[in-house]
Amino acid sequence: MRHRRPGWPGAYRRDMLESVRIDDLVIPDTPACRGALEVAAQYHSPSLLNHSVRAYLWAAAYAQVNAIDFDAELLYVSSMLHDIGLVAEFDSHTVPYEEAGGHVAWAFCAGAGWSPERRQRACEVVVRHMWEEVPLEEDAEGHLLELSTGMDISGRRTDEIPAGLRQEVLERHPRLEIAKEFATCVSEQGARKPESFAGRFVRGGILDRIAGNPLDRL
Repeated sequence: MRHRRPGWPGAYRRDMLESVRIDDLVIPDTPACRGALEVAAQYHSPSLLNHSVRAYLWAAAYAQVNAIDFDAELLYVSSMLHDIGLVAEFDSHTVPYEEAGGHVAWAFCAGAGWSPERRQRACEVVVRHMWEEVPLEEDAEGHLLELSTGMDISGRRTDEIPAGLRQEVLERHPRLEIAKEFATCVSEQGARKPESFAGRFVRGGILDRIAGNPLDRL
């Protein structure tokens, strides 16, 4: 289930991009997608659930704006489960939370009847969302989720999403207490697992970037 929006030339493209709305985005509706949303709603706080939904929407919007071909079902399921390793029921004291989440995603996708290769792809996308960079040419879905989660948590490159769409997404899926909740979660993960990406991000100033996220000023 791959989707690509053809590029538009010149001024026409700019006008089209500014008119993009949520209803223009690819929102896959498959049993796996519905199940992943149900799992996220069961285990996440309202703030973390909305963050997961926004992560998909920012990713799909960026893909549409930049004419990136992506697997919508794979990206949606990975978006819903990418932070599942932060919740108490799936927290791990032995591996970083994104790796724990990747294992949950693999198990979920096995239950959904996905092939072993496709289960592994979901695991990879979830794990890679914490990488500092995922090359687009190597992993489109991993690239999009790494970018979109960075947008939502630290406000990085949010200006690359059309302003009207940013406002619409935040109205439908408000941020609630995500800044406070995620800062607490990543700090705790970093303290317990100092060599993880969470630990490195905390040492690198992620808490200041969370506090200064421009999305919280809209």
